[in-house]
Amino acid sequence: MSRRGLGEQGAGGGGARRAPRGGDPARASASGGDPARAGGDPARAGGDTARARQLKHAPAQAEVCGSEPVRRVPIDAGGCGPSHTTPIDTRRHRLAAGAVGLALVVAFSVAHLTAGGGATIGIPAGDRLPAFAAPLATSDLRGSPTTRPTCDPARHDPRALNLCLILARSPVALAFFVPRARVCVGQVDALQRLARRYPGVAFAAVAIATRRATAARLVRARHWTIPVAYDPDGQIGALYGVAACPMVELARRGGLVFARLIGDRWAGAATLAQQVRMLLRSR
Repeated sequence: MSRRGLGEQGAGGGGARRAPRGGDPARASASGGDPARAGGDPARAGGDTARARQLKHAPAQAEVCGSEPVRRVPIDAGGCGPSHTTPIDTRRHRLAAGAVGLALVVAFSVAHLTAGGGATIGIPAGDRLPAFAAPLATSDLRGSPTTRPTCDPARHDPRALNLCLILARSPVALAFFVPRARVCVGQVDALQRLARRYPGVAFAAVAIATRRATAARLVRARHWTIPVAYDPDGQIGALYGVAACPMVELARRGGLVFARLIGDRWAGAATLAQQVRMLLRSR
């Protein structure tokens, strides 16, 4: 695979891997650790679908995000959103190559969800988005993403989604999803609609633990024109602590996170548009 634009390190690359927080059981390790082991065995891929349905409807706890009372996602001790999310398994090399796309949405164990106190999903407001470059689903670029992307436009491969270059020129709305989760795909539909209304924001999405062919078919079927990258081994999902979707990170130009939005409350264009307008006013 060509590494031009993916593997090269540009000057001031901003590509340092975000170190997992201590005691953070939900943050996956990009080096192959087990991110879901916290007080019990996690549900395996292709496992108990009844358990998955039970977790999806687990009761939420009240939390205040800023000054607005909202509902907290049970598996996120610090994020704001409704109680309904689709858990995602981002462990690398978990599935055989021929079955990578067959069981992307799995549930964490009840013990993990109710342990409380340490779990964090995504990059919280006030932190910086980790840089990465990942192949675009509709390109012919093959291989794994990199967390050391070039930040030099002259060395960039246009077949890759390069977050370092995007953040250098505009704010960003970056969603993470799995193709089998309808509500998560719907959030990307919402971003596609908002991209026409807010040209000052870069909208993009990453298909987590997804094969290129699967992601490409979805992009064409949904008529998405925003950049959609694929993350075949879950490396970017681990870097960002993606354990549930819908999930979108809103960041100012330069990469400082303005808001981390998790849960189906943020799957529609109307609620997302409010946050995008606030992002633009915050610059």
